[in-house]
Amino acid sequence: MSGPVLLFDSGVGGLSVAHALRQHYPHLAMCYACDNAWLPYGLRDDVTLSQRIVSVCKAAVDACQASVLVVACNTASTLALEGLRAALDIPVVGTVPAIKPAALRSQTRHIGLLATAATVNRPYTQMLINSFASDCVITRVAAGELVTEAEAWLSGIPINQQRINLALTPLWQATQANPALDTVVLGCTHFPLLKTELIRLSPVPLVWVDSGDAIARRVGQVAPTITSSAQDGRCFTTASASQLTNGLARFGFHAPQQLSIPNAV
Repeated sequence: MSGPVLLFDSGVGGLSVAHALRQHYPHLAMCYACDNAWLPYGLRDDVTLSQRIVSVCKAAVDACQASVLVVACNTASTLALEGLRAALDIPVVGTVPAIKPAALRSQTRHIGLLATAATVNRPYTQMLINSFASDCVITRVAAGELVTEAEAWLSGIPINQQRINLALTPLWQATQANPALDTVVLGCTHFPLLKTELIRLSPVPLVWVDSGDAIARRVGQVAPTITSSAQDGRCFTTASASQLTNGLARFGFHAPQQLSIPNAV
């Protein structure tokens, strides 16, 4: 395999995973694809969305001749990993909420799960909690507003601190509970992009845990780290995204190209 690692997300959240990959493998060849025409994924029905994800990922893999696909999106991973692995002949790495590492780090046994409503409510998320954090209090906070804020931030729009604070009120309240919340799972790949702001707004010091490091380690296990590719840095979108050009450049990606998707739903 000599092609780049391709990261896929509904929007810009996968850039947080790209950052983690860069930290582990500074010279890794990467491409990025986002299905911004269908953002946010949480509003779509599961069957149609799963078909859409497979179509977009196949087109992006073909466009950049990828050697590994990283599905840097919790919703897409939950719905489409099986279909993607059946449709592609390259390794496919998924994303799951970092419940296990959060449970290992929490001292008070009270964990916050910060994610989209779809991830917070999925049976798969409950299965992870039952398996790895059954002795923990879990405060679930659906904060889709943070997806919007992360997308806007990467476009150069100032962060709306009041909106974030309002969305995270249940999380902040849980820090005063008994036992007090001490660890937060960032269960959407968009959210680590706002981590500096979240730390600043938090009323108490918290441990913030995301999936980036685990994904990076898994990529290293399934494929050699590709350090040279003519495709390196290419970015694909499914709708116009010129407003993201400067933000993408901060993560090492070129101006986005609109992806042609045969037989897309």
